[in-house]
Amino acid sequence: MGAARGAAIGVMLAVAVSSTTVFGDNQRTIVMEEFNVPATDPGIALYVRNKHPADISRVTPEQTVLFVHGATFPAEAAFDLAPDGPSWMDFVAGHGFDAYLVDVRGYGRSTRPPEMDVPADRNPPIADTETAVRDVSAAVNFILARRGVPRLALIGWSWGTSIMASFTAQHASKVERLILYAPGWIRQASEHTQPGAALGAYRAVTQETALKRWLAGVPEEKKGELIPAGWFDQWAEATFATDAVGSKANPPVLRAPNGVVQDFRNYWAQGKPIYDPARITVPVLLVRAEWDQESLAEMVQALFPLLVNAPYKRSVTIGEGTHFVLWEKNRGQLFEEVQLFLEEPHSR
Repeated sequence: MGAARGAAIGVMLAVAVSSTTVFGDNQRTIVMEEFNVPATDPGIALYVRNKHPADISRVTPEQTVLFVHGATFPAEAAFDLAPDGPSWMDFVAGHGFDAYLVDVRGYGRSTRPPEMDVPADRNPPIADTETAVRDVSAAVNFILARRGVPRLALIGWSWGTSIMASFTAQHASKVERLILYAPGWIRQASEHTQPGAALGAYRAVTQETALKRWLAGVPEEKKGELIPAGWFDQWAEATFATDAVGSKANPPVLRAPNGVVQDFRNYWAQGKPIYDPARITVPVLLVRAEWDQESLAEMVQALFPLLVNAPYKRSVTIGEGTHFVLWEKNRGQLFEEVQLFLEEPHSR
């Protein structure tokens, strides 16, 4: 690392904590580091977590990857919580990758904007997709500078697919390849075109409503075996604990910005995409699960042929899974399919 780059990173780095875990049968030690990265807007710090093999000697664009979360739940409980076996981040790092996650503002351990300190109805929706793209851009720039690489791979889940696809459409030179897990696209159902009531700055989600959303669309006879015993409770405890205010409510709630909901009303529900797939010029993987009621098969089928300038593209469906398949019995299939795509050769 050169002196100039090190100095620049020193200004951006606020927290650096490392720990190690042993990965799988190969006894690979994984190092975790945590950072607070300044956003492009003053007063906003973005939580970034990194996991990489302790013995990594050289970082390449092909082996550098950044995860971003969806509309409601923070990144660490999605990508770095291990109910049984490695977390997704551990899995990727265990394959020799330099893996990162980021919470955009208003989520997880990143700065909660001041609008979240007062009742939601006092302010309009905050942290929309455009803002989230700026936050991801700050995280990407931090990672590229820290590692001295020109590009990295991006993985988005749910709303995160709109964030990562939008970033890629605007900054293709910084992206090695793009993975869209549970991608959003235009919905055809008429009930989603209604404007609905006025939105406040944020919404509050309970564990009960989270579980109801999770199991939507799952055949009744399959619900009992979809989420192994104890996994939902472990996920909920870790997820809701990231909201220092909401977790103290009775019942506990998780506050999530409403910018994404406003975007849905303004764009997707009106038949207007939030990004142009034709501007994506890197390899793309689309992944959804069979019972996902938010990323429907028809949406993926509509998006896939629009990726006309991707050097190559693939669409994969995971059987017997929901929008939350990364926390279900078939999570390993998701990890393997994405890892296969990350590791296969690609000539730019």
